Amino acid sequence: MSTPLPKAVAAYFQLSNAADFTRLKHCFTDTAIVRDEGREYQGHAAIQDWMAAARQQYQFTTETGDSEILLDAIRVHTRVSGNFPGSPVNLDQVFTLSGERIASLEITPCP
Repeated sequence: MSTPLPKAVAAYFQLSNAADFTRLKHCFTDTAIVRDEGREYQGHAAIQDWMAAARQQYQFTTETGDSEILLDAIRVHTRVSGNFPGSPVNLDQVFTLSGERIASLEITPCP
């Protein structure tokens, strides 16, 4: 059973698919951290640069699937398609919120 996505998480997926990276800052806290492919990006500028570089390199789109509440986070199962070997891939995206914004996002392959 899927849990409804918090507004910031839903907006994140919408903006990343639309390549509207300048508005990503409205989804994340000032000190938010994103962990993806063994790297860490902190703060609005770094997160925006990460997303823009990933979009340019991979030309990806993300489809959201089931979501579930963990102890202090929400996990969203996603299917990411793009210009990369093995496309499409299934990824778990785990969001931790602070108030109504994303404080952290960790992206990992689905088990």
